[in-house]
Amino acid sequence: MAQTTRKAKRPVELHQWLLIATGIALAIMLLAMPLILIFTQALQGGVELLRANLSEDFMQHALKLTLLTAVMTVPINLVFGILLAWCVTRYDFFGRRLLITLVEIPYATSPVVAGFCYLVVYGLEGTIGKWLYAEDIQLMFAWPGIIMVTVFVTAPYIARILMPLMQKQGTEEEIAALSLGAGGWKIFWHVTLPNIKWALLYGAVITNARAVGEFGAVAVVSGTIMNQTLTLPLLVEQLNNDYKTAAAFTAAALLACMALITLVLKTLMEWRQERRESEPADIRAA
Repeated sequence: MAQTTRKAKRPVELHQWLLIATGIALAIMLLAMPLILIFTQALQGGVELLRANLSEDFMQHALKLTLLTAVMTVPINLVFGILLAWCVTRYDFFGRRLLITLVEIPYATSPVVAGFCYLVVYGLEGTIGKWLYAEDIQLMFAWPGIIMVTVFVTAPYIARILMPLMQKQGTEEEIAALSLGAGGWKIFWHVTLPNIKWALLYGAVITNARAVGEFGAVAVVSGTIMNQTLTLPLLVEQLNNDYKTAAAFTAAALLACMALITLVLKTLMEWRQERRESEPADIRAA
C-alpha cells in the first residue's frame, strides 16, 4: 500500500490564527531577540572597538582552538559513525543491542559529568594519568583533553543519523555488487557511500555545531587558562566575569556567526535530502 503524506491545511478560524501568532511571537522573543541582541551589543562600541576586540591575542587564540577542536572532532566522528552504523546494520551478532545502547550514553550523561570522568581517569589523580605524566604526556588542561571530551559528547550524532537510513536502504545493492566481483572497498566507495553521502554531510554539520558550542565538558578538563585552553564559549564566560562586556559580546557574535553558517548548511542539507527523496528511483540511481 502506497504511503500518503497528509498536507498541512491553511488556517481559517480565529483560534488557529491566534495559535500561529503565539508561536511566532514566542519564536521571536526566545530565539530571534537574543541573537539580535548579541550583534547589537557587539557593535554598540563602534566598528573600531569591534576590530580591536577581534584582534586581541586571547580572541584569536580562542577562535583557533575552537576551530581546531571542530576540525579534529568531525573527522573522528565520521569514521566512528560509519563503522558503527555499518556494524549494527549489516551484521547480526551477540551484543548488538548493547552496542546501540552504549552509543546513546552521551545523550543521557551530563557533559559536566563526562568531563569530570575524563579528568579522574586521565588526570594526575588516576593511574593512567600518573603514567602519562611520567611519560611527559599531558592530556588534561591542554588541547588534547578538549578534543577528547568533545568527541565523547558528539559521538552519537552521525551514527544515529546513519543507522536508520542504512537499515532502510538494505543490502540489495551491495550484494549485487559483490556478486559482480566487486571488493569490499569498491562496494563502499561506489555503492554505500553515494547512498549515504547527504546524510553523512548533514551529520557532519550537526556534529560541527555541537563541537563549536560545547561548554560543560570542556570547562572541566580545560582548566580555563587564558591564551592556552579557552575556547570561544569559555572565553565568553571569562570575559563576562571580568566585566569586559564588549569583548564578551564580540566572542558571542563569533559563535553566533558560526551558528548561522551551520544553520544555513543544515537547511541546504535538509532541502537536498527532501528533493532527493521526492525524485523517482531511476533518477536517484542515475
